[in-house]
Parts: sequence; C-alpha cells; structure tokens
Amino acid sequence: MRFLSPLLFILLFAMIPSLHGQQGYRPAPENLQNREWFMDAKYGLFIHWGVYSVLAGGGDQGIAEWIMNRKQIPVVQYEKLAGFFNPTGFDPAEWVSLVKKAGMKYITITSKHHDGFAMFDSEISSYDVVDATPYGKDIIGLLKEECDRQGIRLFFYHSQLDWHHPDYYPRGNTGRDYTGRPDSGDWNAYIDYMNTQLTELLTNYGEIGGIWFDGMWDKPEANWRLDETYSLIHRLQPGALIGSNHHRMPFPGEDFQMFERDLPGQNTMGFNEAGVSESLPLEMCETMNNSWGFNIVDRDYKSVRQLIHTMVRAAGFGANFLLNTGPMPNGKIQPENVDTLLAIGKWLETYGSSIYGTRKGPVEPAPWGATTQKEGVIFLHVLDFDGDTLDLPGFNVDIKSAVLFEDHSRVRFWQNKEGLKIRLPENRRAIPDLVITLET
Repeated sequence: MRFLSPLLFILLFAMIPSLHGQQGYRPAPENLQNREWFMDAKYGLFIHWGVYSVLAGGGDQGIAEWIMNRKQIPVVQYEKLAGFFNPTGFDPAEWVSLVKKAGMKYITITSKHHDGFAMFDSEISSYDVVDATPYGKDIIGLLKEECDRQGIRLFFYHSQLDWHHPDYYPRGNTGRDYTGRPDSGDWNAYIDYMNTQLTELLTNYGEIGGIWFDGMWDKPEANWRLDETYSLIHRLQPGALIGSNHHRMPFPGEDFQMFERDLPGQNTMGFNEAGVSESLPLEMCETMNNSWGFNIVDRDYKSVRQLIHTMVRAAGFGANFLLNTGPMPNGKIQPENVDTLLAIGKWLETYGSSIYGTRKGPVEPAPWGATTQKEGVIFLHVLDFDGDTLDLPGFNVDIKSAVLFEDHSRVRFWQNKEGLKIRLPENRRAIPDLVITLET
C-alpha cells in the first residue's frame, strides 16, 4: 500500500465537504424567500437551556452546558439532574415579549444539547422534559405557541453529538470513557435516532425557521449521512433554513453559514478557520458573559456598548447577530441579561433602520467602525475613532449628501478619486455609535 504524502492528505481532506451534504440541492422558492427574511432580520436571541442549568456551572466559568463532560459525570448519575428540573417560573409570553422589546426578530433554542436531553416531547425517547422531569411540560411546544402568537420565528439548535446515547459509537473527541456506556454501538442506529427526533421537531410544531446544527466537529471523519438528514429537513419543511456549526465552508444543502463568537473571516477563538461564503446568509453568535448555559459564578458581563459594536460590525459584514442567554433553572432569564437586552432594544428603537433590512456596506468593517446599506442610502457607523476627520480611501460611491442619522443635521464631506473624507461632529464620545447617513 502506498502512503499519501502529508500535503496530499490535507488536500484530499479539504475536499471532503464538497463530497458530502445534500448533493444537487436546489432551494425551494420559500427557502430563498426565507433567506431574504433572515438577512433582513439581522438580530436574534440564542437560548441555551437544559438540565445542566440545575448545577449552575459547577463553580467554573465557561463550563455550564459542558459540565457532564468537564466534570466527567457518568450517564447514570447525570440522568438524576432531570429529577431536579422544575422551571415553574418559565413564562413563554414573558420571554417572547422580552425578545420583541429587545428588537430581536427570531429565537434559536436548544432542542437537544450534547448531553442528549430533549427539551421537547420525544416519542422515541423518555429522556426528555415531559417524561423525565417533575415539570412534565413540553418547553419547545409552549415556546412555539407563544412565538406564533407574537410573530417571532423559532429555530431549533440540535446537537449531532450525544454523550448519552449508547449507539453514539465509536465515540468522538469528547464524552469518552467516563460515561459508563457500553464499549460498542451501532452508529447508523444513532443517526436513525437523530433523524427520528428531527422528524418530530419538524412535524409536531408547525412551521419553524430552521435547524441550527452543532457537534460534527466531535467526529469530523464520521459518516453523518448529511444527504439523508438535509433531504429529510428540506422535504418536510422546504422553507426551513439549515446551518451547521462545523467550522468549515458550507456543505451542499446548508442555507446559511454561522460563526461562533467571531465575526466572519476572523478567528480570535482558534476554531473559525473556514472562509466566508459569498452566496449564503451569514450569522455570528455571541455570549453576554463567557458562558452559553446559566453559570452562577460567571459575572464577566459584556457592556451594552461592546455588544452594540459587535452587532454593528456583524451587520457591516452582512451577518446577523445571535446574542445568547442561559436561563436560570427556575425558568427566568437572568436580570443582568434582561437589562442588557432592553438597553440594546432601546438603542434599536432609534437606530434600527440602519441595521434591519441592510446589507454589508461598501467599506469592510475596520477598527474605526463599519458601513451598512440599503437602496439609495449608506450608513456610516463610527464606533471607535478619536480624530476629527475620517478618511475612507478607495470609497468610490458618489455621495449626494451626508447628515447625522439622529437629527439630520448636515455633515461636511469631501470626495474625489482618492476616496471620501468626513468631518465628524464634536461631543460624540459618549455615543456608542455615531451614525451618518450618506445619500447616494
């Protein structure tokens, strides 16, 4: 047998995404329409909630929903958490009302995380919120009903990785030897199980926004049968958008590309090494502290100003901003998170039209700020800049006028073949985002 050179192996491995996914996929008209809606929406709430919230992070920052793996809790012990999960304070109307006040247009919630626990009523498993907890109610169903009432779209996060299911075998890079699962299993039986739960989500709750996959990175070499899974989703709900947090370029059959805690094309986290799709909608997700699920010791909250800046820069790349909260085990959203969401919502009441319905602007986001645009208008978002004059070399869009977004007062500008120069107003330092409207 001939051994491949390391370079050839890398090149062949890089080709794998083109050989997987839903081959020959052609989006349905309603899917293309929903992509446009998604790009217009720009801002949503990510919700990480499950039985792991009972342990409140286990005393370590960033652990939260990963506590089963980080603390190496065997399945038989971890299952006991379900007996303590009784979120009597959960009020879906309160949640969705908050989302609307925050200026968000959609919710993405964990239907099943890596621990394998389903937050919906699953017929194929009793390891779910209805059958295994004293609460005994379908969280996903209650939230979906309220989203429909208030006009908010609901997406389902679904983990392909599963530390609980015995047929998730051979095991991947996480959830390995501590779980007490048998050292054998039927991988295809697990994929059948996953697709059955996805079928439940796609047939029992009406029209959904889409499926937000996570966990393929645990076994990147495995046969995930993506063609079957993606075809199933698009057959049952042609308009549903599929995205996967696999940190690669999108596979055939995926309808949007997401970036975890990084702006498109950036890699501060160390795992966002893929390029950026030129044809699909984009989304970045971010936490309000350093944890996805509720973590009682994680007090490292990002400021409202910082989160507004991230949202604006994401929009400048043409990406949505999916901001996360980890509800408490009683079903309430942390007061600190509520305050932050309402403050951002208040800002959007004034400046939302410079974000919603826009596409990336003619100047790529830079340390000074970003640009967004819609027909006939470019919005210049000045975020971090101390000078009095902003130079934009290479800016070649003819500008008719420049005014402050807030009061429409005139802003001086000069334009020539070298680019655009903007005279910035004084006393703007306290403003999180100085928005200047450029009419084209």
